[in-house]
Amino acid sequence: MRIATWNVNSVGARLPKLLDWLGTAEPDVLCLQELKCAEDAFPFDEVGELGYEIAAHGTGRWNGVAVLSRVGLTDVRRGLLDQPGFQSDGSLFEAPEPRAVAATCGGVRVWSVYVPNGREVGHAHYDYKLRWLDALRATAVEELAADRPWAVLGDFNIAPHDEDVWDIAAFEGSTHVTPEERKALTALTESGLTEVYPRALKYDVPFTYWDYRALRFPNNQGMRIDLAYGNEAFTSAVTDSYVDRNARKGKGTSDHAPVVVDLDLG
Repeated sequence: MRIATWNVNSVGARLPKLLDWLGTAEPDVLCLQELKCAEDAFPFDEVGELGYEIAAHGTGRWNGVAVLSRVGLTDVRRGLLDQPGFQSDGSLFEAPEPRAVAATCGGVRVWSVYVPNGREVGHAHYDYKLRWLDALRATAVEELAADRPWAVLGDFNIAPHDEDVWDIAAFEGSTHVTPEERKALTALTESGLTEVYPRALKYDVPFTYWDYRALRFPNNQGMRIDLAYGNEAFTSAVTDSYVDRNARKGKGTSDHAPVVVDLDLG
């Protein structure tokens, strides 16, 4: 089984790239993030023609997640256990955002997540990010009680280690690299998960994101923030994992590259 994750940065704008990649890489399951479309605006027909069932969760704007599967799609769950919301400027209440969706695909429980960015250290969105990660950990603990391969993949907006950014000095005082964010990842692994570390197709570090500006991609000034974690039943079946850097090349691409995980479930 081939499972992948990709922050597509607008499924509408990237639809030709998405369809081409699905036809080339042929993942059995694909987790998507940052759909930037409402659930009913997802291109179900175009993707479905390639043999995929879809569980989408989105309201438009900058968020939205989905799970695509050609090996079955059951037990869909939208949202985390006690998921916090965010109170945006001008609103009276916190509102939950469509940042997590799960489905069971070919016997594997898969979560697609789009962790809040955090914006700035000390910002309300940063506190929201930490609370959201705590809800993710609680959801993992709840679901890991079942005896089955289990994985969470997506854009975590956290670089786990200093070497996972092109220049740690450039991130001093910024989000994505703070001890608090990394502590939240550690808490996730302590719930019974292990990271699947991918290989790079080029260069030493398998970066997954390169800003569109300042020639970040051709200069390989990237970040490794798209991650995959699984329980022992999942990680013990992994035969390969890599970042498909080629999908980031050219015009009209997402600023993220897909992360691919191959499994032999016997």
